[in-house]
Amino acid sequence: MPEPRTLPLVVASVEDVTPHMRRIQLTGPSLDAFEYFPGQDLALGVVRQDGSIVRRRYTIRRFDADRRLLDVEVVMHGDGPGIQWARAAHRGLAVEAIGPRGKIGLDQNASWHLFAGDATALPGAFAMMETVSARVRASAYLLVADPTERQRFDAADPIRTVTWCYENSGGGRDDLVAAAAASSPDAGHAYLAGEVALVSALKAALLGRGWSADQVSAKAYWNRGRANAGHGEPEIKA
Repeated sequence: MPEPRTLPLVVASVEDVTPHMRRIQLTGPSLDAFEYFPGQDLALGVVRQDGSIVRRRYTIRRFDADRRLLDVEVVMHGDGPGIQWARAAHRGLAVEAIGPRGKIGLDQNASWHLFAGDATALPGAFAMMETVSARVRASAYLLVADPTERQRFDAADPIRTVTWCYENSGGGRDDLVAAAAASSPDAGHAYLAGEVALVSALKAALLGRGWSADQVSAKAYWNRGRANAGHGEPEIKA
């Protein structure tokens, strides 16, 4: 597993890929020889209004080693320090990162892969699915606000699929949990990410359908109505 290290970086570009998903590209000499596995993240040091620094963790969406360009994607909801930083991000802005972080990666022994979560799970799900062998089935079930928040998945094919559910449809969360739980374990591995209550509901549903605990990797990224801790994770675990 690559060891995390301090990475002085600067913003290379900012792009809104959907109305509420901002892609921020980072670069710097510290990315020379950078190594990670899909699913890992960076902990960015962002400055709060009182001048203190807190960490906010964002999954590495992609990394171009030759050009030293690393992409993270930020869901633009709320008004916390991470969102304020992303809102103000511009080319040349310096930021200190620590990474790579995170222990959840693809289970190489699984016969197929299931990804489920809200919009914050999308960067990690897509990053991991893009590395799955073309002969291995992978299915993602993602909850976003509405159809404008869908991103194109370039690696989609008959056995790598994405199913979208919508928060604004009324039964969005229940639809997501039901769709994901309809999958049979069959020596697969599930990767669940997003808001605490949603991840907990997904995990309970899969375990209730016969998935074993060691077939499920669950990671809560945020907790509705409560700011993350200074290290960038919710105080309440899924």
